[in-house]
Amino acid sequence: MDLTLDTYLVTQEDLSAGRSTAEIVDAALAGGVDVVQVREKHRSARTQLEIAKRLREPTAEAGVPLIINDRVDIARAADADGVHLGDEDLPVAVAREQLGEDALIGRSVSTVEGARAAEDAGADYLGVGALYHTGSKDVDDDENNIGLDIVEAIADAVDIPFVGIGGVTPERAPNVAEAGADGVAVITALTEAEDPEQATRKLGEAVQSGKDRRNKLEGEA
Repeated sequence: MDLTLDTYLVTQEDLSAGRSTAEIVDAALAGGVDVVQVREKHRSARTQLEIAKRLREPTAEAGVPLIINDRVDIARAADADGVHLGDEDLPVAVAREQLGEDALIGRSVSTVEGARAAEDAGADYLGVGALYHTGSKDVDDDENNIGLDIVEAIADAVDIPFVGIGGVTPERAPNVAEAGADGVAVITALTEAEDPEQATRKLGEAVQSGKDRRNKLEGEA
């Protein structure tokens, strides 16, 4: 499966303005979202699996990868396309062994060293952050608001694609892409949007504008 990362939705039903994760994802798919990650940390494993199974058919029909946060077992049970791992989760190599060579395995990192290690371990893509202050995820102070200099450094350090995450808004997305990210991962920018479908489109346009600026600067260099 070709991996496009421009717009990467991370779900969280309790931050979805009273709507279900399925409603948000259906709207985001209509808006052209590129990746959907099921991240429902406040729900039981059973409920997470139910949500993932509900999303399996529409994401597959749209050709959009369905990724499960942390839980390799749920990814397998839901026949998801892959898993996204953090520092406290299984190592990339173990997840690869469990899910197979075709699985998409992402890894959260906040440093150049971490990015290189994840690439060496066989990660397919990275989530770099938290770029800005965020309340959607529990992160240590030294991993919060790490800024765009890290994006530039990681873009120079690794060959695998990555998204910037953490406090990213449509207004900030162009700067993240211009700094070298392949896309942006968001929660509330889409889950809390009045119109998630339109918000997804606007987010994609914002990322593309940043890439255009980066390409122009590289062409002038």
